[in-house]
Amino acid sequence: MPGNPWCDLQLDRRFEVLTFGVILLILGFIFAVPILWTIGIVLALVGLVLLLAEGTGASWGRRWY
Repeated sequence: MPGNPWCDLQLDRRFEVLTFGVILLILGFIFAVPILWTIGIVLALVGLVLLLAEGTGASWGRRWY
């Protein structure tokens, strides 16, 4: 549903997780902090999986009828 604000919010959340993961990944690499590197990899993978899964039509969380 293109006009549904809840769908737009979910799209933004997926990109936020992916973006935050990539930022932490870069910061962990630059400053040589292994925990940032690890958290960045995990968040980037979770964001990518959510982006791909919901792009194929999967739905997560509460359904709005």
